[in-house]
Amino acid sequence: MHDTAHAAPPLTLHSRIREELRERILRGALQPNDRMPSESELMAHYGVSRITVRQALGDLQSARMIFKVPGKGSFVAAPKPFQDLSRLQGFAEAMNASGHETFNRLLSLQTVPADASVAERLQIAEGTGVTAIQRVRHLDRQPVSVDFTWLPLHLGERLKRDELATRDIFLMLEEDLATPLGHADIAIDAVPAPAQIAGHLHVAPGTPVLHIERLTHDRDGKPVDHEHLYCRTDTFQYRLRLQRR
Repeated sequence: MHDTAHAAPPLTLHSRIREELRERILRGALQPNDRMPSESELMAHYGVSRITVRQALGDLQSARMIFKVPGKGSFVAAPKPFQDLSRLQGFAEAMNASGHETFNRLLSLQTVPADASVAERLQIAEGTGVTAIQRVRHLDRQPVSVDFTWLPLHLGERLKRDELATRDIFLMLEEDLATPLGHADIAIDAVPAPAQIAGHLHVAPGTPVLHIERLTHDRDGKPVDHEHLYCRTDTFQYRLRLQRR
């Protein structure tokens, strides 16, 4: 006798259609920008109503697996690039590993006196000189984030300006400055994009952007890199796996 007390409920018609289409996309039978079967084709294939088909396609669109073009139908969406926040790694390090092109547009590199917030994060006296860097990060030739970085002067003044366009500061710290990294503290919220940041990201002022504050420490626990990142949400995402303890 089978125990059915914990058996999963049967899939509804639209859920079954959605899952079969989803599986075809994930295994590559339907490639990015391929046209999806039309509503009429799906109705005939599954023997269901138009509303059932539209529910299935609507679920896939909500999951950003497909997109609709008025008058032409639905098409497979390209997967959104992402960075795993559970790993301490640089942007280019993560994106290049998954086959994406990255580069940075350097806005400024200068020595400035640390304000109260930066001084607190880097555990130095207010007014102490620090290296301040502003960059626009590009992914596959589109701007995806504006990064503000502050480093202690003994590290920042040794960074090579020309390499900031192509290399992660994390790798430069470890490979060039013999500063192995240990851990980072991260805070995440959403903010309306100020006009200057919106201009760099090619979005309208006030558009919601992801704001990440990250304080990275070396292996001995000393803070070495303080950042504020302002990221577009439509072309890129961060992911994080959490374990229940």
